[in-house]
Amino acid sequence: MEFLPLFHNLRGSRVLVVGGGEIALRKSRLLADAGAVLRVVAPQIEDQLRELVLGSGGDLMLRGYQEADLDGCVLIIAATDDEPLNAQVSSDAKRRCVPVNVVDAPALCSVIFPAIVDRSPLVIAVSSGGDAPVLARLIRAKLETWIPSTYGQLAGLAARFRAQVKGLYPDVQQRRAFWEEVFQGPIADRQLAGQGDEAERLLIEKVNGAPPYAPGEVYLVGAGPGDPDLLTFRALRLMQQADVVLYDRLVAPAILELCRRDAERVYVGKRRAEHAVPQDQINQQLVDLAKQGKRVLRLKGGDPFIFGRGGEEIEELAAHGIPFQVVPGITAASGCAAYAGIPLTHRDYAQSVRFITGHLKNGTSDLPWQDLVGPSQTLVFYMGLIGLPIICQQLILHGRAADTPAALIQQGTTSNQRVFTGTLADLPRMVAEHEVHAPTLVIVGEVVVLREKLKWFEGAQSQV
Repeated sequence: MEFLPLFHNLRGSRVLVVGGGEIALRKSRLLADAGAVLRVVAPQIEDQLRELVLGSGGDLMLRGYQEADLDGCVLIIAATDDEPLNAQVSSDAKRRCVPVNVVDAPALCSVIFPAIVDRSPLVIAVSSGGDAPVLARLIRAKLETWIPSTYGQLAGLAARFRAQVKGLYPDVQQRRAFWEEVFQGPIADRQLAGQGDEAERLLIEKVNGAPPYAPGEVYLVGAGPGDPDLLTFRALRLMQQADVVLYDRLVAPAILELCRRDAERVYVGKRRAEHAVPQDQINQQLVDLAKQGKRVLRLKGGDPFIFGRGGEEIEELAAHGIPFQVVPGITAASGCAAYAGIPLTHRDYAQSVRFITGHLKNGTSDLPWQDLVGPSQTLVFYMGLIGLPIICQQLILHGRAADTPAALIQQGTTSNQRVFTGTLADLPRMVAEHEVHAPTLVIVGEVVVLREKLKWFEGAQSQV
């Protein structure tokens, strides 16, 4: 290990920054965030850097560097493009045994800046020892996606009770076991779900010796249209901690694999006129499993509240007093349209968009067709593959032009995505000539013509 990672308390301490340009500004922002008092020395200093220094209560010195500038400083930063000057600053600092960082010159440094994930008071530092700073930043970016901002709030909650817990458990092993239970149980769940008051209440009960309480809970999570990269941070966290997973057929296998490995998996998918498990039985399963004290993940394709029947499920949960969380997902309309290069709205083509179920009851045309033929609107039909001929026919019969652009997207956002474009008049025939499988999405409106202009985007997202 070339560098020992340490966290330096700079609050109220003076730090010297030699340099007045963009690099000095970047370093100074970090120092100011840590509460340092800045002393900046340079013949010219950027306006933003000036404001930062004055805001910290520090000093601006519009001149060249002098060794006396190090007086009273606990950390030195050399951030100039003058290599001899940087070397001189490094030498002076080391002679005084003051930590020094020279930007992009690891050999001249006694300390280096890591890539930082800031979830204060939780802070994570990643370093390559100065050998591969870009790699360190990329790893930091991955950590940013894995660690929700609410982890900082969880750390803050623990800080408020740290002294009290230390008094209750003088043995370090006992304290470790206590906090492991807190950070892996319902207290952490509540805090990470944004229920800070409830988390604090549970922690107070735990500190006061209340018997452990492990209520069941249901997570209604939107899995998005298929690409695992479209999952939210919160969705992934809940997927990793659920004991049981109830999933439908629209959940891509790659997404299901991100669930906790040892979680029980129950398929409750539905196809047209074929329900593996009727909806009322799904509702009852959620209630029964939660009453057993289990954390139940109801994983749905797209978004739970857009043609996902999530409203029916939480209505049943609420009736039985079962706690639940709802995590929105990217609905198919947004994801599939974006990956196909079709904007749902555009100031020159459509000023509104409507989401419509294309799963027509008994094959009849019972939609409010007259409301759907107005100009300057985009129509998005979910589950419209079987009803596509009726949809197109009825729109034309009620006044939408036969040459209105239309598209059908199969398995959007996945590697199996296919896009068929045409008009209301010819799209059903085009689709019939190919073997098309659900899930599909139908988009009707002038915005479809933009696909040819934006088609490059599709190649960047999926293999079509």
